[in-house]
Amino acid sequence: MKRRGRRTKGMEEAHPFAGMSQVNEYAAGVDIGAEEIVVCVAGDGNMQIVKAFGNYTVDLQNIGKWLREHQVKTVAMESTGVYWIPLFEELERQGFKCLLISSRSLRRAPGRKSDIQDAQWIQTLHSYGLLESSFRPSGELVALRTLLRHRNQLVEHRSPHIQHMQKALLQMNVQLSQALSDITGETGLRIIRAIVAGEREPQTLAAMRDRNCKKSAEEIGQALTGTWRAEHLFIVQQSLEMYDFYTKQVEECDAEIDRMYALTRPNWEGGEVKTLPQKKRNSHSKNAPQKQAEIRKHLKRISGVDLSVVDGFGVSLAQTVIMEVGTDMSKFPSEKHFCSWLGLAPKHEISGAKVLKNKTLKTKNRAGQAFRMAAQSVKQADCVFGSLYRRLKSRLDKAQATVATAHAIARVVYRMLKYKVEYEAINVKEYEAKYKEQQIKYMKKKAQKLGFQLIPA
Repeated sequence: MKRRGRRTKGMEEAHPFAGMSQVNEYAAGVDIGAEEIVVCVAGDGNMQIVKAFGNYTVDLQNIGKWLREHQVKTVAMESTGVYWIPLFEELERQGFKCLLISSRSLRRAPGRKSDIQDAQWIQTLHSYGLLESSFRPSGELVALRTLLRHRNQLVEHRSPHIQHMQKALLQMNVQLSQALSDITGETGLRIIRAIVAGEREPQTLAAMRDRNCKKSAEEIGQALTGTWRAEHLFIVQQSLEMYDFYTKQVEECDAEIDRMYALTRPNWEGGEVKTLPQKKRNSHSKNAPQKQAEIRKHLKRISGVDLSVVDGFGVSLAQTVIMEVGTDMSKFPSEKHFCSWLGLAPKHEISGAKVLKNKTLKTKNRAGQAFRMAAQSVKQADCVFGSLYRRLKSRLDKAQATVATAHAIARVVYRMLKYKVEYEAINVKEYEAKYKEQQIKYMKKKAQKLGFQLIPA
C-alpha cells in the first residue's frame, strides 16, 4: 500500500522544542506496522514530509532510495515485534545509520494517535538528539545469536514430552521417576525404549541399568511393576518419538552453530584455553552443547578471554552472554551502564529529595537471566561469589541476594571483556579476612565518631 508524500505541519502549532538546536539535521523517523511503513523526513522550515510504503522487499529498497533523495543520513525506528528487522538490515546495507528505539523511550502525552503522528514524533525527537539507540551486537554475532535462541526454543519444546512420558508411567504406577533421578538419562531411556518395544518383566528392565546407577537392580525392579494399560503405553510411545525428534533437531542445530563459528572472523588471538577446574569438569547438563571444548576455543578466539572459567559460569552461559552482549564493551561507558542494561541495577526515582522507587525493572534481557542463573548456581559453592551470596542472604531476601550476586559477577565479566584480562579466582579465606578487616575499620571509625573507643575482647 502506497500513498503520495505530503507535507504536514510540525507536532504542535507552537513548536515544543523552541530554543533548542537540532543535532541530526538529516534525520528520518519510521513507524513500522504489519502491512504499512510510514516514513517522515524534514521539509522546509517546520514542515515535515510523510510518505507511506508497503512492506515487500521492493518497498524496503524504495524507502532507501526515497531517503537518499532527501539527503537523510540517520534513521530512527521503533522496535515493533520482528517487523523492524528486514527494514533495519536493508537500510544498514544501503549505508544509513540506523537507531533502534524501545517503545519506553517514545511515550507521548495522551491524545489522538496515528501512524503519521508517530512517524513525525520519532523524526522530531531524533532530529533534536533525544533518542538513544537500543543495543545490538555485530552482524556475525547476530546470526549466531539467532541460532542459539532457536536451539533454546527446541529444548523448551522438548521438555513437555518428557513430562508426558513421566505422567503416563505414573498413571500405570511405574515409579521410574522415583527410582532414577532423570528418566531421560542413559538408564531411563534404555528402559523406556524397552517398554515401548514390548518388554514388561521388571527384573529384565532393571538389568538394563547403567553400572554407575546408585539404585540397585532389585529396587529398580520393584519400581517397574505396573498395570501396563494400553492407552498410557501409547502416550509413552508417541512422547518418546517426539522427544527423539526434537533431540535430532537440537543435534542438527548444534552442527549448524559449529559451522557458523568456523565462518566467524577471529577478533583476538589469545592463545590456547586452559584446562577447566575439577569441579567444572564434573558438572553435567543434558541440554548443554556436545562439543564444549571446541566452543570454548571459538569463544576465546572471538572475545579474547575465557568466560567459562568464571565461578557460576559454564560453556552454555558463556556462549549466551557473548552472543547477547557482544565483545565491544565501548558501547557501555562503565560497569554501571552495563549492569543497568542487564536489569541488575535498581532504578532510583527521586522527587523532592525523597526516594519514590528503588527496585530493579522487569526485563526479558537474556544476558541478565544468564547472570541470574550463574548466581543461582553458586549459592552453596566454595567461592567468592558463593560467600557473597550467603552473607547478603543473612540480611536480604533470596531474590535480592541473587540479583546482587549476579550484579557482582556481571562487573567481573565486564572488566574481562573490556580490558581482555583472564579470570583469577580469589581464595575464599583471603576474601573473608579482607571483609573482616574492612568491617573492623568501619566499626572503629563509627565508634570514634560517636565518642567511643573500640577495644578487642
